[in-house]
Amino acid sequence: MTTSLPRFADFDAFQGWRRRSGLWLQAAVDIARSAHLPTGDVEVFGTGTNIVLGLGSSLILKIFPPLLRAQFLAERASLHQLSNRLPLPVPELVAEGERDGWPWLAMTRLEGVLGSQAWPSLTESQKEAILRGIGETIAAVQEVPPGPIASLGPRWPDFIAEQIDSCRARQIRLGLPERYLDELDQILAAAPAVIPLDAPPVILTGEYIPENFLLEQHGEGWRLAGLFDFGDAFAGLGEYDLLGPSAFMTEGKPRRVQALFAGFGYDRSRTDDALIHRLLTLTFLHRASDPMGKIAIPDWPAKAASLADLGRLVWPL
Repeated sequence: MTTSLPRFADFDAFQGWRRRSGLWLQAAVDIARSAHLPTGDVEVFGTGTNIVLGLGSSLILKIFPPLLRAQFLAERASLHQLSNRLPLPVPELVAEGERDGWPWLAMTRLEGVLGSQAWPSLTESQKEAILRGIGETIAAVQEVPPGPIASLGPRWPDFIAEQIDSCRARQIRLGLPERYLDELDQILAAAPAVIPLDAPPVILTGEYIPENFLLEQHGEGWRLAGLFDFGDAFAGLGEYDLLGPSAFMTEGKPRRVQALFAGFGYDRSRTDDALIHRLLTLTFLHRASDPMGKIAIPDWPAKAASLADLGRLVWPL
């Protein structure tokens, strides 16, 4: 007898259930078994948004609740579109299906060390090299035509408009100090003119962070070995994808920022005050925007009298 998967009214209820693997592991194994996938060595991954299992050393099973079907569609479209088009591996789709309204994907498991595990122990020069590689990877992804990803939405102008509308309330909820709110209002008012809305859309993941790439040792250093997790992919302005590594990895260190931008293809002539202002604006419009919790500069509000100061802290160009 197979185990059924439930329905959830909201994301928080699903996440509470997902964290208790005993409630869903049998159903996940049933899915793998019914698809003739290996089930002899199952590994549960506790982080992430969806249900993710390792099936032995070669496969990953990712199961999406009905309320996150958009992530399933984005992941599937991205893996099809990027297959064999990048200088580093991404997972290859092996099988797909649906159980009780929950879509799932089986894909190849990449080799390497998770970026979040290796990053803290890297030397400064190794971190700069990895950031250059991330910039190069972002640029390579954005050279691939968006294809079906663009049709999934949201359209970039609609996305920006929606993010502007919800930004102020979100930042208040997440603890942005009140002294910044007037300046935030000015940034939001100017955003439609600051952020290009009609640039040719490119593939965006919004997720170039250590949890979503793999590293491998190469000579005396490290290099990128794989990229995964495309559930938030959509199409829009390329600079948006500089935000993840800028928030989590560069830590406001000039050489790291320069390495990231150089890999992306931005030389000194492209890195000016206008770029900083666009990136600062996009920081507040990002899907996962949380400057108070996600900018890796310790106690940055004590160092930034204004949001403009924050921009110069994050991107000291």
